[in-house]
Amino acid sequence: MRLPAPAAHAPGPAAPGSRRTAPLTPTSPKDTMHDYDTSERLASYADVLAGELPDTWTSSHLPPDAKDDLAELANRVWDLDLVAASLAEHPLKQAAVLSRPDGAQLVLLDRHDERDGFLLAAVAPRALPDEAYRGVPEPNGIALADDPFLSAEQIAGDLLARYDSALAQVRHNALGGIQPSQPDRVVLTWQPDGSVATAPVDDRADAVLVAHGFVQDPQSGIYRLNNDDTRAQARALREIGPKLDALGIGTALQHPAGRTAPTSAPASMPPSPAGSRAPATRAR
Repeated sequence: MRLPAPAAHAPGPAAPGSRRTAPLTPTSPKDTMHDYDTSERLASYADVLAGELPDTWTSSHLPPDAKDDLAELANRVWDLDLVAASLAEHPLKQAAVLSRPDGAQLVLLDRHDERDGFLLAAVAPRALPDEAYRGVPEPNGIALADDPFLSAEQIAGDLLARYDSALAQVRHNALGGIQPSQPDRVVLTWQPDGSVATAPVDDRADAVLVAHGFVQDPQSGIYRLNNDDTRAQARALREIGPKLDALGIGTALQHPAGRTAPTSAPASMPPSPAGSRAPATRAR
């Protein structure tokens, strides 16, 4: 589902449709100074929020001349309520973006209701299919008071909890036939194109996968091992089993429509190119 609002730019669950940015108009020195003060206030507020929110967040400011980035961001605003209504009347002319290492993002924008403070909205992940959002309620944004310290508490207890829940749902939906892993087991799923995909939940497993050629999609969290070199692919799958086992993490290999291999039996491997079969990865 896409946001029916104007001026901004970023991928997300909003409905298709283009947004128009406000036309450029001459500004007086007084207007320019006002815009500068507003930008500084927005950026400073976002910096404080980034330091006060749980987990690790960084902030960045998008000024009025970043028109393409603002247009993309507006299209990714994950809201059908307060923030959507504001954007429908007031195209996004500046914004501050709060980002978390797992890809979660929040956007801080000006209010236009003669009140102090700002609006804060969740930002939809990039590159997820529309189907992933089906049935997932929008984590609609909230209005914030002029005190960023109090606002951080409000965000943590309200918007952030709803956003994390919605993110988990759409990312799970985007997995398709990929079986989610568990803390003590990494489930590897063969894909129709011959690649192998997995969604681990342990940082130690992440490191092992990356070291053996898996590449993570930062939005969905899915790790994929392509089959450009089938020998290298088979070797990687053989090697990650013992490495994960040493960490107390088992492995299981499955086809999308199949069942996960039993934890006590070895996961079957596909034929390797030269006619020999690669040793099976053991499951725990």
